[in-house]
Amino acid sequence: MARILPVDETSAPPESVELAAAHAATGGRMTNMKWTLAHSPVALDALLQWYPLHDQIAPVLGERRTWLFCHAISTQSDCLICSTFFRRLLIDAGEDPADLNLDEFDELIVDLGRRLAADPHTVDDALHAKLAERFTPPQVVTLIAFGAIMLATNVFNDAMGVELDDYLERYAA
Repeated sequence: MARILPVDETSAPPESVELAAAHAATGGRMTNMKWTLAHSPVALDALLQWYPLHDQIAPVLGERRTWLFCHAISTQSDCLICSTFFRRLLIDAGEDPADLNLDEFDELIVDLGRRLAADPHTVDDALHAKLAERFTPPQVVTLIAFGAIMLATNVFNDAMGVELDDYLERYAA
């Protein structure tokens, strides 16, 4: 149950309405999470930074690995909304999220996502060495920042009790 109900275009602060319009203009969907964040324009803007980070890391990982990374974070942190969102992307791409075919690179990305969500202290020197074999330092920084903001969306949804969006219901595990 939502602890704070989402606002909409008629009740959100003007700055949030502007952010929502800009997000929608780029093809983004204003979800229950985003309309809840819209109570605070600064909070909405902060978590909308997921998109520029995504746009930086997706060309490096590829879209599927980006989804796998976010799915690993979201399932490890047990966020219904975020894990269901990425289940939807995987299912719609013809994959079974319960039986993913992962190569060594995929496994590295999934392991990193799970560790970030479970305990970031476990992202140790050995894992960083594996990352350094595949990525430049700026790419590692972007990947970890992207994972951190993904985890922030998970925490926000769970702490606020944000309701699952209707369009995701059929994808819930």
